[in-house]
Amino acid sequence: MKGKTMKLNRTLAALTVTAVAGLGLTACAGGAEAGDGGDGVTVTVVTPYLANAATKEAIDLFTAEGEERGWTVSVVDTAGDMNKLNSAFQDAAAQQPDAIVLGTGDPTQISLGLKAAADADVPVFAIDAGAADGIAANVTSDNVDLGQQSANALIEAMGGSGSVVMLTHDPHPGVRARAEGAREVFQAAGIEIVEEKHVNVPGPVDDARTSVQDVISARGGDVTGIWGGWDEPALGAVQALQAAGVSDIPVVGVDGQDFALAEIEKGGPFVATVKQDWAAIVVQVADLIGDYVEDGTEPEQGQYELPGTLVTQP
Repeated sequence: MKGKTMKLNRTLAALTVTAVAGLGLTACAGGAEAGDGGDGVTVTVVTPYLANAATKEAIDLFTAEGEERGWTVSVVDTAGDMNKLNSAFQDAAAQQPDAIVLGTGDPTQISLGLKAAADADVPVFAIDAGAADGIAANVTSDNVDLGQQSANALIEAMGGSGSVVMLTHDPHPGVRARAEGAREVFQAAGIEIVEEKHVNVPGPVDDARTSVQDVISARGGDVTGIWGGWDEPALGAVQALQAAGVSDIPVVGVDGQDFALAEIEKGGPFVATVKQDWAAIVVQVADLIGDYVEDGTEPEQGQYELPGTLVTQP
């Protein structure tokens, strides 16, 4: 299922209503009233990316969803340290919760942690991570489509031709998939990719701003658009352009964070983002966990992908 496109001035209210409605429906998610059947259920969320705005939003929504169902949800953040991520999974497995949730991240980097969970007979689910052995189910957006939507929006803002800089983060499976989708679109349209810059996490806004400042200083005349793998590096790119007094290079992101929507509404360099439906994603993860804990029902598939919504300037 592909995403839809909405202009910002017709989108903000609708997206807010959707998120609230998604949370409001959680009382009857899985066919139970809030708190019913949730007594004693414990879930540990482990993430390396809590400093990322989208990850924090998703985990906050999941925590609220779990508590609405009467669960006890705890969150462990390793602040970008992938080595600690394995240790955090091992520690979580030793506590034997009813489930562990990988809150974004690459499951291929936590083989020891996943083995510990399997040895402890603790199922692992994931939010915006990747499908892998040891992950019962990963629920995410259709990240290839997010990348394609955002790339097409950038090409349109560039007038159909030009050269772009891509701001990426390959350790995150979702961002990696978005970049793959964007590259396909750029290559098919004859758009040159001038440079690809890895963006560090934590600190993606500052890191992206520095990278874009360097690119603009070295070869600003070659760049006609900037693609951000998520909203924070896109914001850093906007800040770099504004500091350099450059107003004719459009920037796009992915996630649909409030700060990105505010920038788009201003009508400046930030021209588009693709909003992820975090409310729907976390409800589906919670439903899958609830089914597994309640009667041992395993997910029908290892990967669930939901559509995103393209948001552009009014």
